[in-house]
Amino acid sequence: VMAHVFGHCDFFKNNFYFSRTNRRMIDGMANHAARLRRHVERQGIDKIESFIDTCLSVDNLIDPYSAYIQRKSTRDRQAELEREREREEQEPSEVPRLRAKSYMDKYINPPDFMEKQKQKLEKERERVRRFPEQAERDVLHFLIEHAPLEGWERDVLEIVRDEAYYFAPQAMTKIMNEGWATYWHSKIMTQKALSAAEVIDYADHASGVTASSQGQLNPYKLGVELYRHIEERWDRGQFGKEWDDCHDMAARKHWDRRLGLGKRKIFEVRKLYNDVTFIDEFFTEEFCRSNKFFTFGFNERSGNWEIESREFKKVKDKLLFRLTNMGNPFIYVEDGNFENRSELLLRHQHEGVDLKLDYARDVLVNLNRIWKRPANLLTRIDGKGKVLRFDGRDHSEKGAEYPDPHR
Repeated sequence: VMAHVFGHCDFFKNNFYFSRTNRRMIDGMANHAARLRRHVERQGIDKIESFIDTCLSVDNLIDPYSAYIQRKSTRDRQAELEREREREEQEPSEVPRLRAKSYMDKYINPPDFMEKQKQKLEKERERVRRFPEQAERDVLHFLIEHAPLEGWERDVLEIVRDEAYYFAPQAMTKIMNEGWATYWHSKIMTQKALSAAEVIDYADHASGVTASSQGQLNPYKLGVELYRHIEERWDRGQFGKEWDDCHDMAARKHWDRRLGLGKRKIFEVRKLYNDVTFIDEFFTEEFCRSNKFFTFGFNERSGNWEIESREFKKVKDKLLFRLTNMGNPFIYVEDGNFENRSELLLRHQHEGVDLKLDYARDVLVNLNRIWKRPANLLTRIDGKGKVLRFDGRDHSEKGAEYPDPHR
């Protein structure tokens, strides 16, 4: 156990995605508990627990990369909005027309052109008035800043968001983290800690950790095998332009430049990558074939789960899709004053897979609880744009124009 923990500790300390993690989070969580106990004393346990459940149901609606991006403060954004409003007041309310005699006006100021300019001006003003000005991915942050919450509700939501960001890097590096710990766990036990008489017993117990089970991806197995694959490639010099340009399978199989760069490379990978970039760069066709990866799906005709494809591109694409955004759909705050009724509008960035409608409706119920006004979600269902809505009593849906994601 300790050998495995040593690997995790090294990963937590050195991986870039943990560089913004609060190293005193144990103290932080103790403070969170103390704050919650104070709220329980004043509001009652049932009220607090109910609101915590509501917040936890939306704790994945964050931007996991925001910790690594320098953003403008709320004060800076408010100042910008004030400047935009002043500029809007100074701008002319109508499209300026070129001076022309009456009989030449329709040629100098063509009606079609003037109408298009008017629409363009209206769209620009609408953009300035938009709230938020740009779609915001950190839904929890938007709710904390703008939802009409009581003081204790805002504090609970801040606690949930703080802890969601603490755990986000672990979700972003699950395969790498477990693979790194397993790699060093194996190295320490087989080369340093055990005698020859103990290795078989260790291998028998450890094999369960990296065993593959039906219908599941084992992050320990994938992670450790990919680290070993990288180490072998860089030891043998199987990288660079010369390697990429070689299409002779026999030459690639026996390729060995004896560079011995494997250890240096896996330490570099451990430091700089997350699961998506790790898989995207190092999950090669050779690795896929040698480890016999495949995709599977449910066959409604036979009623069984069956292999769909062993094709490398399909396997890699499905794996990356599963890992992107930690497996969650991309949800943005589109409008905090939807249809000028103080309603909340979220937008689902459709990536080819429809939302689970029962989950979506449950989330709208909880967002309504936080926003205290109807909550809406723009998505695509069966290829058609839809707005799902919960007004506090009933669910409804209506057709809507879904923006082209490629524009």
